[in-house]
Amino acid sequence: MRVVSLGLVFLLTTAAFAQSQPSKDTTTKPARADALHVFSDSIENLSRRTTRSVVQIFTSGYTLSSESGRSNTAGVLAPERGTGSGVILTPDGYIVTNAHVVSAARKIRVVLNPAERESNRESGKGMRGPLDGKLIGLDRLTDVALIKVETTGLTPLTLADSADLKQGQIVLALGSPLGLENSVSMGVVSGVARQIDPDNPMIYIQTDAPINPGNSGGPLVDIDGNIVGINTFIYSQSGGSEGLGFAIPSNIVRNVYEQLRGDGHVHRGQVGVYAKTITPALAEGLHLPREEGVILEDVFPGGPAEAAGLKVGDIVLSVAGRPVSDIREFALSLFRFRIGQSAQVEVQRGDQKIKTVVPVIERTDDPQRFADMVSEEQNLVPQLNILGLTLSEQLRSLLPDLRIASGVVVAARTAATSYFGDQLLQGDVIHAVNGSIVTDVAGLRDALSHIAPGTPTVLQVERQGSLSYVVLESE
Repeated sequence: MRVVSLGLVFLLTTAAFAQSQPSKDTTTKPARADALHVFSDSIENLSRRTTRSVVQIFTSGYTLSSESGRSNTAGVLAPERGTGSGVILTPDGYIVTNAHVVSAARKIRVVLNPAERESNRESGKGMRGPLDGKLIGLDRLTDVALIKVETTGLTPLTLADSADLKQGQIVLALGSPLGLENSVSMGVVSGVARQIDPDNPMIYIQTDAPINPGNSGGPLVDIDGNIVGINTFIYSQSGGSEGLGFAIPSNIVRNVYEQLRGDGHVHRGQVGVYAKTITPALAEGLHLPREEGVILEDVFPGGPAEAAGLKVGDIVLSVAGRPVSDIREFALSLFRFRIGQSAQVEVQRGDQKIKTVVPVIERTDDPQRFADMVSEEQNLVPQLNILGLTLSEQLRSLLPDLRIASGVVVAARTAATSYFGDQLLQGDVIHAVNGSIVTDVAGLRDALSHIAPGTPTVLQVERQGSLSYVVLESE
């Protein structure tokens, strides 16, 4: 009531003030050229140019939950609805968003920005309502997904080179926070290469531009209106924005987008080395000529780096002409290259500086590549809380040294299992259940359904070329 009362007072006061003023001057007022107005006008124009390329995404599907709210029960599928954001990359409807926005979706609906909807209406396309979205592919490791809507004439944004991003640059975060369509917030780049998990080379752009649930998948744009990142998560104690937002760098987005559009999944590249960030202690102990940078700990025999002439102890100075100061920058610089491309690497060996070209080849041991090929609805094996893939010719080409040519690949683990003892891992291949051979996902489900409650389950599993028995017992 208080807000309403204040509102009425304001309106009445405004009306009285208006009546006491002379008639409104209809002549055009001169543009104000002071710095504050110029800045405000620039942000307004930037917002108008970029928000029309941002979409709102609605999903419906299933998610894993526990029966009766008990954490020790097996995961079951429950209906789930979600919302997020995305950004148009091509006029014919390719849209990038976060993998976590669409990973569990059975149905995807895309709502264009009001300005874009109006443009479509005026052109005779009549696309006022939501459009059906088709999932082209997703990559859980980078949290990037690609969807497609069947239309043309959309207004895309351009992916910038995130390697040029600097701390302190002004950025806008666009999206639909908490379902509020067509929102924009402003801030600066707080950090250009934040590594959240020390065991994961994935890095993020940190920004203080307010980001909230629903912004996921929306773009972070620079003052030129180009995409420098895709908003993906926040650090928060309250659940809302506290000035710690993170975005996937645009160079990573570009690499994943191109691979998803071309192949439907992502190929992980490598050059055949293990590397480490140089510390003062490491530099002193090894008598290195510098106290920062990246040193090669190992060069794999027969790998592309060895063939290119790199050696253990080499200090990496740059990749593709860009300086490398730590392992994060080294990993990110290599991530820009697709499988089959070559990276120019400069290293220091003693007093020598050596330039060489290293081919980027596909990793053969990345279990995450299987997770992008499954859906919970079709591939769930609820008795084991896994998503399984029937071995096919395509999968056998990714697992060339299999001892047994049939079985079920563990593509992902979906929830905490009710079993204790041994555990299945991504990339395991299940060949038999309690001595009975299984050749596909349906056969695995059937074999497990015939095991009496309380009876141990013994799986014959192939893991990294070795056969073993995985014993699962329940309480």
